[in-house]
Parts: sequence; structure tokens; C-alpha cells
Amino acid sequence: MPRKSVSAPTFLTDLLGAHSPSGDEFEAQAVFDNHLSSVADVYEKDALGNRIARLNPNGTPTLMLAGHLDELGLQISYVDDRGYLYFQMLGGHDRSMISGRRVVIRSTKQKSRVRGVTGKRAVHLMNQEDRKKVPELHEMWIDIGARSKAEALKRINIGDTATYDHEFELVHGSVGTARAFDNKVGAYIVGETLIHLKKAKRKLAAQVVSVGTAQEEVGVRGATTSSYAINPQIAIAIDVGHATDHPDCDKRKFGDFTLGGGPMICRGPNINPLVYNRLVKAAEKADVSYQIEADPRPTGTDGRAIQMARKGVATGVISVPLRYMHTPSEMIDLADVEATVRLLVAFAQSLKANESFHF
Repeated sequence: MPRKSVSAPTFLTDLLGAHSPSGDEFEAQAVFDNHLSSVADVYEKDALGNRIARLNPNGTPTLMLAGHLDELGLQISYVDDRGYLYFQMLGGHDRSMISGRRVVIRSTKQKSRVRGVTGKRAVHLMNQEDRKKVPELHEMWIDIGARSKAEALKRINIGDTATYDHEFELVHGSVGTARAFDNKVGAYIVGETLIHLKKAKRKLAAQVVSVGTAQEEVGVRGATTSSYAINPQIAIAIDVGHATDHPDCDKRKFGDFTLGGGPMICRGPNINPLVYNRLVKAAEKADVSYQIEADPRPTGTDGRAIQMARKGVATGVISVPLRYMHTPSEMIDLADVEATVRLLVAFAQSLKANESFHF
């Protein structure tokens, strides 16, 4: 069946346009503030930069929805005498993808964006052995067109962050590409779910807390502190997962997940089985197609921190299928994003007063 043409929601495109590497999430935080602070019954910020939006604050149980605001980035660590900038990685980069990219530096010197290009030695100047190697970090740099260290330092500071300059666009129908679907889609989904629940006429039994978490890419740090502070009884972490429907992916190793196949509902030790069962039931009631992901370890999401908060949280994990994770041009189907919102709305509305997921 051909994919229908769609337009992306403004909330999502605003998040995708925000450059927000781990620890420097200011632009994405501002978007979350803009779209949710007037919708939530209670809206809070904390010392790690989490954004916490509460609906029905006197309800029980408390349901926490978490999607991280941060993305991969680079941090300027050294400027040489000729004005070239050297950097460290924020998050888990594939080094083979870094060079030859346009980047945006969020300059604290100029209070604006500085543009540059990631450089390395050209292939013509390499021998056969060099061509086989992935360059080390110190063998790459950012070129901002400066002629000296002094000129470069008039425009940027050591510690400034950079992100790829690859913006959102629709490729075909509802399939889009962007540098940071991981995990702007998760932050959008938790926020949009709150907006839908606010507009719905159906009264909620539960308190719903949608959290745009900080610093997931460097160790689920925002989820660790926010889940402690919120102390939820139930939580769902929303992130992206690997679509395996491309030529170079062995499904015997990585499972069978397709773009457009619906949200991936996780099973495994990180997941409360009663929460999993309720998510499946909610998906079927809301007529949402879903895929089942098996993960025998603590997941690579905020869920692994939330599950272990305080005396333990009944946790679920939902992933939006994504191709080319942690590259400058990730790809998703927007239909999966909106299906995940519908699933979470149905799940939140299914919760009964004082319901427990102990087993």
C-alpha cells in the first residue's frame, strides 16, 4: 500500500529544528516550554534541565512518560594556531560518519550559531593503508574559515557544542529524514500525548507526567533524577528502535521490524509484564498496529534508569522504528509516530484509580 502524503506537526518540526546536544539542550527545552507550559496543570524545570509537565496532579496512580530532548553532538576542546577546532564526542557517534559534514556551533561567545565543516585529509593524499582506516578523533577538525587561533576564539569558546546541519525534510509520503529523530520523536510523543489527554472529554484516573529528559545519550542522567523526584508507580520510556527492513541487516540477529509497521513494544527484564500486556491490549483497542521487540538486557533507553528508581517502577518501553540510527540522516515514518501517540493515550485512559502493576 503506498504511503499517504502528510504534513509534519509543528511541535515535531520545531523540536527537530532545535539543536540540543547532551548538556546543552536549551533550544529543545524552549520548544517543549512553548508547546506544553500552557497546557499542563503543573509545569516544572529542574537542575538537570528536565522538563516536567503534569496533568491531573491529584490522580493516582502516577504515570510517567519519558522522551529525551538531547541528541548527539560534538564539543570543542582545542583550537590550533591556524584556527582549526578539535572536538570530543557527545554520545555514541560512528566516527566514519563525522568528516565532510556541515555543522552548527552554538556559540556562547557570539550568542548565535557559527557554521563550519568537519574536515580530514583528502583521499588523494592517503596511501592504500590510510584509505582503509576510520580516522581517529584527533585526525578530524572543524573548519570555520578562521585564519588564526585568535580569530577563531573571537567567534567561539572552548566547550561550545556543535551538531550536524542536516535538517528535517519529507522524502516520500509520510517518510521523513532528519539528523535527530533520536529522540526528538520521543519528546514530541510524550508532549503530544499530554495535549491529546488534555483535550479529551474522558476524565483520567491517573496523574500523567510527561517528561522531556536531559542527557540520555551520555548515561540516562535526566531520567535518573526525574524518576526519583516524580516517584511514579508506572512509567513508559519512548525512544527509537532499529528498523531492520534494509539490505544489510540480519534478522536472525536483530529481529524483524519495519518502517510503517507501528510502534515496537518491548518485552524483557527491563519491562514489567503487566505493563506490556496492558500496552498490547491498549494498542488492539485503539486499532494501532504494533511490533514486538525482545530485549534480554536493560534497554538502551531511559527505561533502564526509571525501572530502578526508589523502590522500583512498573516500566514499559516503546520504540519508533528508525533506519540509520546515530547518523546525520535518520529516517522514520511519521505514521508510526502518530500511532504511538494514540497508543499512549489509550494506555493512560485505561488506568484505574489506585491500580497496581505489582506481580
